Parts: sequence; structure tokens; C-alpha cells
Amino acid sequence: MAEQGTLHDAFIDELRDTYDAERQLTKALAKLAKAASAEPLRDAFESHLQETQGQIDRLEQVFESLGEKVRGKHCDGIAGIIEEGKSIMEEDFDDATMDACLIAAGQRAEHYEMAAYGTLIAWARALGHDEEADLLQENLDEEKAADEKLSALAEGGINAGAADAASGGEEDEDDEPALVSAGAKKSTATPKAKAARK
Repeated sequence: MAEQGTLHDAFIDELRDTYDAERQLTKALAKLAKAASAEPLRDAFESHLQETQGQIDRLEQVFESLGEKVRGKHCDGIAGIIEEGKSIMEEDFDDATMDACLIAAGQRAEHYEMAAYGTLIAWARALGHDEEADLLQENLDEEKAADEKLSALAEGGINAGAADAASGGEEDEDDEPALVSAGAKKSTATPKAKAARK
């Protein structure tokens, strides 16, 4: 009979899963930034991409301080969230609606990561790995801040612009929410996405 795993084994497994998730997200964040129409939203995704590189570095420090090999374990959870985000980007939405959907996709990833880091921090502290827990807490704090920034963008005009587009309202240029009008243009969708909507 194989030896049963311990909380330490589960911690390392979760650490590898989270490491892979962050690496997958570096590619996804770049695509979200490219798809965003509102400049503040694009900037938020690009800024979090830079933070994510720092988070990967911190995770590598945690592996090294525990004497563990730095390697990821494929994270199916984040892969599914990223796949959902890709399908959103194939839709034929107006720019404000696309930006609102991109925020939703970004926040799904943030909430997944916040859950993972919360678990890692709790387990690290239970195992007496306080320095590692502090590094993980830095990552969690950045994830929470990124989530709050996305909420602020959504509530600061992007959702209102998408709702206005849904109701068919025509706003004067002066009345248009600043976040929506920044860099807004007509969305172009792939022929596949257009065909799927008909």
C-alpha cells in the first residue's frame, strides 16, 4: 500500500498548481489587454500582467526556500476559465459590452487565484512556513487590488455604457461615460462568431 500524503504534500501540490495558473495567465492577460477597447481597462490588464511576473518570481522563491524543485502542475481550473475568456472574445459584441465581458472574465480568474492563495497561506502558516506565507500574502494582496480595480472600472462607466448600448440609447458625446469613450470603436468579430450568433 502506498504511503499516504500529508498536508505538506498537498501544500506543494497546490503551490505547483498555482504556479502553473500564473504562467497560463501571463498569456491570457496579454490577450485580454489587446481585446479591450477602453484604454483604462487595457492599462489595468497590462499592469496586472507585470504584477503577475512578480508573483511568479515570489512563487519561485517559495519553492526554493522549501528546498522544492520549481515546477508547475497543469491547472485545469484556470485553463477552463481562460477558455471561457477566449470564447467571449469571439463574440460579436459592441465595444462597451465586450469590455464588460472582459472584466467579468478577468474577475473570474482573480477570484480563482484569491481562493488558491487563501488556501496556500492558511496551510503555510499551519505548517510553520511563515516567511513563505508572507510572500504568498503579497500575491494575494495584488490579486485583491486587481479585482477591486476591475470592479471600479466596471462601475465607473463600462457597465453603464454596455447597458446603454443594450437599450439602444443614443447618448450625446458629452454624456458618454469617459471610460467607455476612451478608445471605443466598433467591435469586429470573427466570421465564425458572427455565424454562430445568427
